[in-house]
Order: sequence, then structure tokens, then C-alpha cells
Amino acid sequence: MTWKPHVTVAALIETDDRFLMVEEAVEDQMVYNQPAGHLEDGEELLQAVIRETLEETAWKVEPRAISGIYRWRHEASGSTFIRFAFICQPVEEHAGRSLDPDIERCLWMSRDELARMPGSLRSPLVLRCIDDYLAGNSYPLSLINDIGLV
Repeated sequence: MTWKPHVTVAALIETDDRFLMVEEAVEDQMVYNQPAGHLEDGEELLQAVIRETLEETAWKVEPRAISGIYRWRHEASGSTFIRFAFICQPVEEHAGRSLDPDIERCLWMSRDELARMPGSLRSPLVLRCIDDYLAGNSYPLSLINDIGLV
């Protein structure tokens, strides 16, 4: 069997010490996550984070930097995830736009609010990405090089 990690993107969007988060249904449980999702075949990472954020929050964003790249293994399923976390600037909210079906709602939450509910976070990556962002981790988008995409 071939090992295939899941490649995902996540958007870190901060305004007034609060982060844009989604509350979503995962395996019959409501959890909090950054706007995030899987990279699609032939899609650039920057396109993916813009698309996922719009689909999950109705916010158009502009990626400004990379905060981190993470590898995490889901203990129960054994699946491995490679997450690219992007620092994004909110550009425009498309009020009234339908959200992905698994998304219950979007909300702005502080780091402390999220830290008080570790059992309600989609994964340990949620808080780790925020902590790395708050620690000043910021790398240029030029680290990303999409070569040979059609």
C-alpha cells in the first residue's frame, strides 16, 4: 500500500486580536478550525487557501505570508496531514453567500477562547498555528514554487 499524506491549507486571519474561525461538523461532532481544506489536483497552494476560505467563510482573502508548514498524524485514523498555514489579509466579505455544507457558522475568536476548549478543536494544529503566528513566524510566499502545473 502506498503512503499518501493529505495536503491541506489553512488561513490565519486576524483582526483586533481575534481570528476568523469556522465551527464545522466532523464525525458528528462540532469542532473549531481555521478556514482550511484539501489541495485539489492541479491547484496552486495560494489558490487553494483563497478558495477554501471563500467557500467556508464567504470572505475573500489575500495571502501575505506563510506562518508554518506542519506534519501531523491523526492518531485514531493513522492518516497523515501536511498543512500549509498562510497569514491572510481579509479583503471583502460576500454576505449572503452559501457556505460549505459542513460549516455551521463563522466566528471571530481570541487565542485564549480557543485554548480554553482543546477538546473542541479540529486538531492540535489549530492552536499551534495561532501560537506560531503570534510568535512572529512569517515567511515569504516566495518559498512556494508551483512547477509544471497545467
